[in-house]
Amino acid sequence: MSKPSNHSKEKKPKVRKDKVGFKKGLKQWKEVFPFLILGLIGTGIFVIYPLFKGVIMSFQDYNIMPGAESPWVGFENYLKAFEEEQFRYAVRNTILNTIVTVPINWFLGLFFAVLINLKFIKFKITFRTLYYVPIITSWIVVAFLFRYLFASGDAGFINYLLFSKLGVIEEPINWLGNQWTAMFVIWTLHIWKTVGWAVIIYLAALQGIPKSLYEAAEIDGATGIQLFRHITIPMVTPISIFVIIQLVMGAFNIFPQVYFVTGGGPMNQTEVLQSMIYTQAFDNFNFGYSSALGVMMGLAIFALTWSQQKKIGKQRFY
Repeated sequence: MSKPSNHSKEKKPKVRKDKVGFKKGLKQWKEVFPFLILGLIGTGIFVIYPLFKGVIMSFQDYNIMPGAESPWVGFENYLKAFEEEQFRYAVRNTILNTIVTVPINWFLGLFFAVLINLKFIKFKITFRTLYYVPIITSWIVVAFLFRYLFASGDAGFINYLLFSKLGVIEEPINWLGNQWTAMFVIWTLHIWKTVGWAVIIYLAALQGIPKSLYEAAEIDGATGIQLFRHITIPMVTPISIFVIIQLVMGAFNIFPQVYFVTGGGPMNQTEVLQSMIYTQAFDNFNFGYSSALGVMMGLAIFALTWSQQKKIGKQRFY
């Protein structure tokens, strides 16, 4: 009996894999799109549109009045920023705030987290709550508290303590009337208000480290410092990088600390980029100039975080 020839077999058409993958992806998108539509609309209205509108406004002498003309001025708003002393103060203070507060916040966050995580420390939940309370407290309440603490004369609690009670200083300090003492108050407020976030993040990271690593090292005779150096630090390194990036972004976005405590004074010497953007827009109605400041600040933050994340992706931690 003869075998059927190959020509008698029906040839099945070959289907390209990329076409199948495209159809499968399109089907999945159709299934999930009804659940995403509201989020996409909200993102478009409240994020994407304001972003592009702000960029366009930065090239205009924008007039907020309905029907008024907003002439195109090109890079004039950007050039104006580099000519103003107030802008240089704002950039300097923003960078100084980052340089001062980020290392302190990082160190205190890790230090208090390790301290709370020790075996003999009780009431861990209570300590977590105490460190996190400043974060959920209203900025206005905290700002008025610090204005009272660092008020000039004997009325301020810090002056009362240092001058009247301890006699450490010869006369009361005008904390908010001097550039650098006012910046010290702003830095102190920023650290006190935000350090609890780093504590909570590090506590979660520390509790995720296997206890068997510490037990094995203790059996080999490792001391507490050696355990911290060779186990704790390497294991929390990825979290540390995340914490530092978030602290840098938070330091660049400093606003309530300045607006509610010093208002940018004295003589705009404590102004930062965020407060300057707000002042130019809603006090001076220079919306085009304010938008240019916002665009420059956004680009600076993006470049900083993107460069750090690019480096992080190439590193090996273990």
